[in-house]
Amino acid sequence: MTERTLLGMLTPSSNTVLEPTTTAMLHDLDGVTAHFSRFKVTEITLSEHGLAQFDHDRFLAAADLLADAKCQAIAWNGTSAGWLGFANDEALCARITESTGAPATTSILANNDLFRRHGVRKFGLVTPYTDDVQARILEIYRAGGFECVSERHLGISDNFSFSEITEAQVEAKCREVAAEGAEAISIICTNMRGAALAERLEAELDVTIYDSISVVVLRALELAGLDAARVRGWGRIFAL
Repeated sequence: MTERTLLGMLTPSSNTVLEPTTTAMLHDLDGVTAHFSRFKVTEITLSEHGLAQFDHDRFLAAADLLADAKCQAIAWNGTSAGWLGFANDEALCARITESTGAPATTSILANNDLFRRHGVRKFGLVTPYTDDVQARILEIYRAGGFECVSERHLGISDNFSFSEITEAQVEAKCREVAAEGAEAISIICTNMRGAALAERLEAELDVTIYDSISVVVLRALELAGLDAARVRGWGRIFAL
């Protein structure tokens, strides 16, 4: 039997994009599969209820289920540290590893790690979020040493509705951000259809796309001891 690599993905309950996208991304990697554990997330707001969805105990219950499947790496395939702060995800990953024994990452930490590796300090931002959430993300990235030179957001808070944003809409926002001078673009949301656009937009616009699903798959592969360059057709980040 081919040696297997099992990647665990912590998934927002209302997300319908990250699972098929992640599976497609790993399709040509023999023996590599992704396994998903959900917990309840239905809105992205700064309200008490919206923030409480990301209590670490909720993550840990879902992570423990992935540990039963002997996943070699566990990733929070979500972007909550964008408005809760990078330290929140760092603490979460430490708790996941302590509880399960598996190395852990998140979409935001993976994005930031790649920014540092690639020397990105100025970037463009595309999200589906509301004004206040977007402002918080910009504030947190600024405090972390990253300058957003252009941004677009769609003003939506219902998490399921992010999955109904079309690729054409995401593409249009990326084009607008690139036209304003962004040479690197983060598409921050794991329930929005950005990953499949990367190759074409990068070639046409001479930008590098850091999609939230793509970056976490890349980092999870690395944590499991695999060469992420084996992923082809999903953008420059896998080859840089």
